[in-house]
Amino acid sequence: MRRHPDPARPRLTRDVIVLGVIAFFVMVGFGVVVPVLPVFVRSFGVGYVEIGAVISAFALMRFVFSPFCGRLIDWAGERVILSAGIGIVAVSSALVGLAQTYPQVLVLRGAGGIGSAMFSVSAMTLLLGSTAPGARGRSVGFYQGGFLIGGMAGPALGGLLATISLTAPFFFYAGTLAIAGIIGILLLKPRSHAPQAAAEAVAPVPFRQVLRDARFQAACLTNFAQGWTSLGVRSALIPVLVVEVLHDPAAWTGIAFACAAVAQTLALGPAGTFVDTVGRKPAIIGACALAAAMIVAVPFAPNIIVLVVVLCVYGVAAAFLGTAPAASVGDAAGARGGRPVAAFSMASDFGAIIGPLVAGWLVEVASYPVAFGVAALFLLGAGAFAFRMPGARQARTSPA
Repeated sequence: MRRHPDPARPRLTRDVIVLGVIAFFVMVGFGVVVPVLPVFVRSFGVGYVEIGAVISAFALMRFVFSPFCGRLIDWAGERVILSAGIGIVAVSSALVGLAQTYPQVLVLRGAGGIGSAMFSVSAMTLLLGSTAPGARGRSVGFYQGGFLIGGMAGPALGGLLATISLTAPFFFYAGTLAIAGIIGILLLKPRSHAPQAAAEAVAPVPFRQVLRDARFQAACLTNFAQGWTSLGVRSALIPVLVVEVLHDPAAWTGIAFACAAVAQTLALGPAGTFVDTVGRKPAIIGACALAAAMIVAVPFAPNIIVLVVVLCVYGVAAAFLGTAPAASVGDAAGARGGRPVAAFSMASDFGAIIGPLVAGWLVEVASYPVAFGVAALFLLGAGAFAFRMPGARQARTSPA
């Protein structure tokens, strides 16, 4: 007997699939550059502080420029800003490969951060705006899957390209970004043709109204906690912990992170389905609790095998934390939410900027368990706030 499509589970739109492909090409190139960048900067004869400044410049400019992205999207549309942002990162990356001095590298990486903010905010705005509420979780999961798969492939390619020269990865990055930009221009639909979610009004929801929505507030708090924990504390402290506490080779850090990325990628599909069917609220609450438990357990891992298992379980929680909050932003902001998406993105960037600094200070004045414990408190706080969100049925049917 022929099965008919379930009307309650709309299919992923073409724009979602295209954005997932774009995310893959962007992240492959980014992953190629990441392991080479510190070595390349060091070749200019500068110290470790200067190396850190180059890495921070990208994140800082992302954070500073994000508030302007919403207005740019309102003016020119998501597709144009997305492609322009990718173009800025592509050109700045190619110029980094041609740089002759350290200040040139610093300025160009900062410019790349501006382009990255334009791309990420416009891509998420388009993703949420072109997707029906019942498919937002799966759509975000598919999009993030492109990032994760690209991120796993990139570092390996970067190591191979580095054997050619330290500048080759930057030109490769520019090439993958050019491909992503061309795909965006040719295949993404203009905003006027993007399908509006049937349950939402065409008129944009006022930003002040979005700010008062418990769904948006919980999403931003969760994104801040996740930025602090995953992009900040996890990335900054675990590599040191592996070497100095577990006394294992540094290569094991890459293996552990790769295993966690695989676990997160495999969990994205079930996470998206759960978020769309069971609800955003239980997904955020449960994932925050699980992630907090795992991050607290990290400094107590007796060996590298246990640490890998802990990070893999954390990766599963991260799959839910990557899909449910973004879907909640779409529920609160509606189909044209450039400014809310920018604020949501800034929450994660802010956590990623200050998280490593505070965590490093806590390790120096206290201990690893304290540093990881503070990260867990932020996750638990975000999960507790999520109890203020409406229930699953109300969240999906109430007007944005």
